[in-house]
Amino acid sequence: MTDDELYREGIQVRREVLGDAHVDRAVANTTEFSQPFQDWITRSAWGSVWTRPGLDRRTRSCVTLAALTALHCHEELAMHVRVAVHNGLTAAEISEVLLHTAVYAGAPAGNAAFAVAQRVLAELGEESAVPDPPG
Repeated sequence: MTDDELYREGIQVRREVLGDAHVDRAVANTTEFSQPFQDWITRSAWGSVWTRPGLDRRTRSCVTLAALTALHCHEELAMHVRVAVHNGLTAAEISEVLLHTAVYAGAPAGNAAFAVAQRVLAELGEESAVPDPPG
């Protein structure tokens, strides 16, 4: 695929996964300084990886939640908890992903991720299905 094709595919998947409002905000906040990053993330993450047929979007969401938890990327984690719900994960499944990740990434990472996820799930009205975070 050409860079233009990857961008077109990427922006389409990015909108499907993150929603038009999120992508519109990102585009509106893009500056000359941040434009190269926005182009790259759209082509690489969304156009080259999220479009691949090897994993469905639910599974990609699980992997993304685990990686963001391990890396302590709390703002990005909050966004991807929303994505995970949009991609069909239940609060209980998100809890299992975070618990499993905590075993390998450490209790502090898991504790922080549970707090972020619980806040986001409450905002989404999913809090009744969420167990209390560990710790």
